[in-house]
Amino acid sequence: MVDTLGDFVVALNHTLDDLRLPPVARDLVERTVGKGSEHLVRTVLAHQLALPEVIASDAVALSWPRDQVDELALQRYQHHYLFVNGQHADVYPGVEEGLQRLRASGRALACLTNKPLAFAQALLELKGLAGYFSQVFGGDSFERKKPDPLPLLKTCEALGSTPAQTLMVGDSQNDGIAARAAGCPVALVTYGYNHGDPIAEAPHDLLVDSLTELLD
Repeated sequence: MVDTLGDFVVALNHTLDDLRLPPVARDLVERTVGKGSEHLVRTVLAHQLALPEVIASDAVALSWPRDQVDELALQRYQHHYLFVNGQHADVYPGVEEGLQRLRASGRALACLTNKPLAFAQALLELKGLAGYFSQVFGGDSFERKKPDPLPLLKTCEALGSTPAQTLMVGDSQNDGIAARAAGCPVALVTYGYNHGDPIAEAPHDLLVDSLTELLD
């Protein structure tokens, strides 16, 4: 629903600066988002620590125990993200109109994301989307994250619907895999990132260019 890549890049680069590491390229972040903050931070940190110029500089972070570096980086990332959340993000075209149509049709809507719940709720409020959802769940709401089916099954329970009667709308293979495992039909939008892979290769029942197409 919201293109938050800009927020990720800014928060990550503030974090890397704290660790005296070079900034990350936008395309690496684009290929890495979607599996939760922990995965994003660990992957970007590992990439930056392996850069030849970082190794040659004998960066201080290289001498620390890796688990401590990961923990510190995640703490700093969450700190910075709190302040940039939504500031470099835009709602995708057709999202609000699509949500309006779905709500007007009488369907109950839930938002399920791998983003930490507090960040997701704040972002939905900031972008004027919170009122469309009766339930909001984040990556820290359950024991496991997408692509594990557990969060989707728990969301179905909260909505009072069965998986077979619950349409999962997503933008990545995480969503498609979770939906297949949970027994939900799944529609994927053709925009978004999907780890740099073609979205048509992800499990899906329907591809749409906009949320406005769903009721059609």
